[in-house]
Amino acid sequence: WLREGKGVTTSTVSKVRKYITARGIDQKSPKKEAQEEAVSGSNAIAGKTDKITSAKNTKREELKKSAFRFYDNRQKYLMFVNTCSEKWVVAERVGMELAHIHPTPPALRIFDAGMGDGTVLTSVMRGMHRRYKNMPFFIVGKEISLEDVRLSLEKMSDRFFEHPATVLIVTNLYYTESPWLTPQSMQAAAALNWMDVPLAGDTAHDFHEQIKGLQSVLADGWQIQVSEKTGNPLYVRPSVLVLYREDQKFLLDQVI
Repeated sequence: WLREGKGVTTSTVSKVRKYITARGIDQKSPKKEAQEEAVSGSNAIAGKTDKITSAKNTKREELKKSAFRFYDNRQKYLMFVNTCSEKWVVAERVGMELAHIHPTPPALRIFDAGMGDGTVLTSVMRGMHRRYKNMPFFIVGKEISLEDVRLSLEKMSDRFFEHPATVLIVTNLYYTESPWLTPQSMQAAAALNWMDVPLAGDTAHDFHEQIKGLQSVLADGWQIQVSEKTGNPLYVRPSVLVLYREDQKFLLDQVI
């Protein structure tokens, strides 16, 4: 009976045997039968209690699983996004909206938060260039992950070559701060790390080499700490990186 996974445990059986032995109950007496019935009833109740407890534990585990934030697990996130077409589909859907917008001077403004590895953003930028070849772009990408910032910037040298009138801003500010590029607290605003980087040259290789040279700057500006309240990553120092082509600085003066 125990091997079939019933509610009675070996510990319960041991206690019952000790109880019977201690009181010298005759196995053939009516009292024995009554005792067996009582034990059977107790076992049934214990079985139900165990099932209820097990159900509660299962429900608690399900709640824990549902509270798990998928995108906080780097390995699972990368495995997911690199084995499906999600980013392409998202970029195509955003690109469909470009036909319905009405940009106003001084630039077409795009805000991407969180930017991730830049796959979606660069795809959208290609679509923007196809539709608005001669219009200045003002693009803000919010991203707390240093690794993702590096991956994103690696893709941008070609974008600066194809569309020279581009101002790209990358920041680690909070979601509530990044659209305005201004920290909410006075203390954070005083410590704001603003980096203005004009890119020299006129080839994608030139831009790539200069962006690659920013690794130490990024490592310093994108340090994080863990929130004691939520466990989410928070910036140690608010940072804003502004990239644009040096030969376009005069034309982009009102945008920068």
